[in-house]
Amino acid sequence: MATRQKLMRAVRVFEFGGPEVLKLQSDIAVPIPKDHQVLIEVHACGVNPVETYIRSGTHSIKPLLPYTPGSDVAGVIEAVGDNASAFKKGDRVFTSSTISGGYAEYALAADHTVYKLPEKLDFKQGAAIGIPYFTAYRALIHSARVKAGESVLVHGASGGVGLAACQIARAYGLKVLGTAGTEEGQKIVLQNGAHEVFNHREVNYIDKIKKYVGEKRIDVIIEMLANVNLSKDLSLLSHGGRVIVVGNRGTIEINPRDTMAKESSIIGVTLFSSTKEEFQQYAAALQAGMEIGWLKPVIGSQYPLEKVAEAHKDIIHGSGATGKMILLL
Repeated sequence: MATRQKLMRAVRVFEFGGPEVLKLQSDIAVPIPKDHQVLIEVHACGVNPVETYIRSGTHSIKPLLPYTPGSDVAGVIEAVGDNASAFKKGDRVFTSSTISGGYAEYALAADHTVYKLPEKLDFKQGAAIGIPYFTAYRALIHSARVKAGESVLVHGASGGVGLAACQIARAYGLKVLGTAGTEEGQKIVLQNGAHEVFNHREVNYIDKIKKYVGEKRIDVIIEMLANVNLSKDLSLLSHGGRVIVVGNRGTIEINPRDTMAKESSIIGVTLFSSTKEEFQQYAAALQAGMEIGWLKPVIGSQYPLEKVAEAHKDIIHGSGATGKMILLL
C-alpha cells in the first residue's frame, strides 16, 4: 500500500499582483530531497523587499506560477538527499536560497545554499541573515572594494540590509555613517556599528552630513532608495567615491556632470549575480562574524504565516524600518 505523502501549510502565488495574491494553503505536499538537496523544517523565514517585486511581476525574475516565495529560512534539517553529506537530520541551519520557497512549514534547498546556524543565534536571527547580509557583503567588499579607513554612508540604515552593512563596515575598519527616519531607527543604527546617524526626514540632513564630514566628503555610499537619493549622493562623494545602488523604486533625474570632476562611480548590485564561489566566500566571512560576535541580526516586525499579505504591504509602505521583518512558523 502506498504511503500517504505528508502535507504542509505554504503560501502560494497563482498570479502576479498585489499582496492579496498571497494565498495560504494547508494541503501542499511536503517535498522530498534528492541528490544534493536537503529538507528543512522551517521555524522562521525572512521577508525581503525583492519578494514583493517578484510577486507583483515587475522584477526581472519571474518564477513559473504557482510558486511559494521566500529564500531566507532558518530551521532544522528534516531529511537529506543521497549526496548531501555535509548535513544530517537535526542540524540547525539557515539558507541564502530555497528551491521550493520559504513561506512554508518545510522548504527544500540545495546543500550549497545551506549553512550551519551557531547556537548563539536563534531561528529568527538565522532567518535574517540570507539576503540582507550576503547583499551587504557583496555591496561593500565586492562592488565598492572598501578599504579600512575609508568612510561609508549607509543611506537607509535601519532595515535588514542597512544594519547588516553597518555591522560589516564597522568590523572591516570603516568610518560608518547611517541614516534613519525615526528616533528608534536612529538608535538601532548607532547600536549596530554606526559612528554617527542622521535623520533623513529632516529637510537639511544632507547639509548636516556635509558639515560632519568636512572637505573630505564620503568614499562609499550604500544606497537603499536611489530614486529619491541618488542626486544628493553624488554631491556627498569624495574624489573617486562610489555609490552602490542596492535599492530603487522608480526613476530620478541626475546631472552626470556631478560625477565628472570627482571621477565618481554609480554601481548597481544584485545578489543574484553572485557565483557559487562568491557565495562560499561571503559565507566564510559571515560565519567568522557570527563566531566573533559582530554579526548580530536585529529583528523587527514579526508576523504569523496567516498575515503574510500584511507583511508584504508593511515592508513597502511602513513608516520606516527598524530591524529585519520575519515570518514565524
